[in-house]
Amino acid sequence: MPVVYRPAVPADAAACIDLRGRTRENAFSAEQLAALGITVESWAAGIAQGGFPGHVAEADGALVGYCFGDRDSGEIIVLALLPAWEGKGIGKALLAQMVDDFQRWGMERLFLGCAADPTVRSHGFYRHLGWRPTGEIDDLGDEVLELHLRA
Repeated sequence: MPVVYRPAVPADAAACIDLRGRTRENAFSAEQLAALGITVESWAAGIAQGGFPGHVAEADGALVGYCFGDRDSGEIIVLALLPAWEGKGIGKALLAQMVDDFQRWGMERLFLGCAADPTVRSHGFYRHLGWRPTGEIDDLGDEVLELHLRA
């Protein structure tokens, strides 16, 4: 089944929240996200206002993954895939689209929070793509990784 990539739109917010609760690792339910201040309304507003741009991947009209960033800080906020779609290059493609966007907007350094546990898939995933540890730990206890972009 072909995967279609496109920029996220506000109407994607509800599906993104639903998908986040169905990921294999680092899943957050709608209730857990709401406790962090992330709701369908706030996510949709972030997309609409341009502060939290993202890209989604769809197969047969259904959302299978997404990646979002914070346009002001250069943070990759989230990369999430349904388990059945892991290992197919979708996460890499979504992340590359966000990196390309940030580079086009003139960002020189991107960062993200990643599990420090080497048994977690994201630990090796980001490092394989060139992201490097900063030595910092974020408020959620995740290791901060960075990627320097060429101007």
